[in-house]
Amino acid sequence: MTAAAVSWDSLAGTGDLHNPDWAWQVYCHAYGRPEEEPLNVEVLEVSRVRGRRSRATYEAEWPEDVYVPNQRFTLLRDEGGAAQVFRFPEDPDLPGLGGAADPESALGLVKKHVMSIPPRRIRVEVVRYRPGSHAVLRHRLGRARFYARAMKPTAVQPLLDATRLVARSSFSVPRIAGCWHDGAVVWTSEIPGENLRQYIRAGKQPDTDALLAGLESIWAIPAEAGSSRPFDLAGRYRGARREIQHAARDHDGVRSELDRAVSSLEPFIRSWQPRGTAHNDFYDDQMLVLPDGRLVLVDYEEAGPGDPMLDVGNFLAHLRWSAMTGTEKRATIRMEYHGIFKSVALDRFGWDEHELALREGICLFRTCIFPVIRPRPDWAERLRSGLGLVNEAIG
Repeated sequence: MTAAAVSWDSLAGTGDLHNPDWAWQVYCHAYGRPEEEPLNVEVLEVSRVRGRRSRATYEAEWPEDVYVPNQRFTLLRDEGGAAQVFRFPEDPDLPGLGGAADPESALGLVKKHVMSIPPRRIRVEVVRYRPGSHAVLRHRLGRARFYARAMKPTAVQPLLDATRLVARSSFSVPRIAGCWHDGAVVWTSEIPGENLRQYIRAGKQPDTDALLAGLESIWAIPAEAGSSRPFDLAGRYRGARREIQHAARDHDGVRSELDRAVSSLEPFIRSWQPRGTAHNDFYDDQMLVLPDGRLVLVDYEEAGPGDPMLDVGNFLAHLRWSAMTGTEKRATIRMEYHGIFKSVALDRFGWDEHELALREGICLFRTCIFPVIRPRPDWAERLRSGLGLVNEAIG
């Protein structure tokens, strides 16, 4: 399955990626107009890398009585090159996604790369999909359940390296059950447990000492045990800054919060450098709590050379960010745990509080990209509030 090329400039309209009607015309230009028009076309995500690539993802929804499944599709354009449109699972950057997403071919792949099983049906569920980046699918074969991660071919070895690294920590990790190298798909075992984010939302407090001890066990692993690729905090910060600056250009209130945040973060990012082994993307939604209290890392592909203090800052940032949404009760619960986790970490490691605050701030800043790339009518207010959290965290 391949993407369909389209002549971007010959299409009617302005080419506004935020315009779902225009995007639907592009889709129909490439694949033909269906007999039934969709009830709605929603913009799911829009991102631009200046001078390189623009990408937008949409979902077309039909009325229930039409019996047509929703269709997700993506518009992709490299600067100076032809535009492409592709439907899920036809992702040109993820060669194995089509095979892993189709039940018939997925069953054959599981038999070949994961386990020898008698013929039976397989259920495939889409858990997460980021066009051009990765997809996570759940494969269910009776009692046997696996997560299939489809990725870019260049991401397979770093994931395997990171798995070997975190397996040496005190955290539990899913078992690698199989790997299809040609298709860049890796299967991991499903571990039953409660999502840590939901656990905290329910008013339960995870064992802070166990979380920090698990992090310490990662930090103690020699960097050469995993990937040699250092975490690119500066690159990710600058990418987020470009997107946010572009979005904020016509919004004075947003620009004011942005200027204040950047003035604090720019000196920090210029001096920042990796200083040991770290998880590099540590936060509550990446973990499970087992019935016996053990903690499981389910997402860890960034593990390698990084900044241990940034792991704690990232955890704090996600607690603060998620407190911004939802009910007042849930916000209070999360900020209470934020205070506990921060206090225990500072006492345990003897860190400078301002240094930790800068790391929480820069992780919050990176999270501010989501109101920009996942547009809703109130995106500007959510962005302004998010940047306000950055400045609140830094102090």
